[in-house]
Amino acid sequence: MKLYSMSEQQTLLIVEDEPAIRTGLVDVFVYHGFKVDYAEDGLEGLNKAKTGKYDLIILDVMLPSMNGFDICQTIREQDKSQPIIMLTAKTADEDIIQGLSLGADDYVAKPFSIAQLVLRVQAVLRRSNVLQSNLEIIQLSDNRKIDVLNLEFISGKKTKAFTKREMEVIRYLSENTERPVTREELLTNVWGYRSDMEIETRTVDIHIAKIRKKIEIDAKNPQFLLTVRGAGYKLALSTNTESYNNDASGSI
Repeated sequence: MKLYSMSEQQTLLIVEDEPAIRTGLVDVFVYHGFKVDYAEDGLEGLNKAKTGKYDLIILDVMLPSMNGFDICQTIREQDKSQPIIMLTAKTADEDIIQGLSLGADDYVAKPFSIAQLVLRVQAVLRRSNVLQSNLEIIQLSDNRKIDVLNLEFISGKKTKAFTKREMEVIRYLSENTERPVTREELLTNVWGYRSDMEIETRTVDIHIAKIRKKIEIDAKNPQFLLTVRGAGYKLALSTNTESYNNDASGSI
């Protein structure tokens, strides 16, 4: 039985140099109703990705001619919203962190479950347009703010860029400041994973750590993005500033 049914056919690009894995992924996603293109090396994958005609890109890290990190970074410089899932080695934490830092939406570690990969592709596609809203500025303090539309943190004259997924996390937390938000809730409402899915991923923890490095004076002693022990995460906004939203009732 298929895990997914679509009213419109969506197009995937699979960039994978191992023939057995590449062929298996193409067959699986065609079976699940996707139109699938593929590339066998990094440079070919980048050239295809830059056409902008793919709904999602599955990108291996280790590739001939150009690695997955460089491809991901180049794509992000051109298109901040292109959905990307990276395939990493099971124990390569540095690869996972680097891929997410460069703007990948999520990662799947090899060896992986095909069923899990299909579910995660579906989840990322469901959430691909989450940033379309009226929220513009989140004021953390008098001189520290987040520009939602331009994906930037601003402190005085200094700016730091956010990835699209990092901004989705910030937005969700900013719209739920009255309570802590659990890791599971973020996976459901930001990544699009169903609550009944048993997902093994550190993506929330890594995104929280990366956001803290950008917005906090001291990431080890956060003032704005707090961990509430046993309850989740909470964004603490300054009491004398506001989060500006033309539609405060809207949700992401």
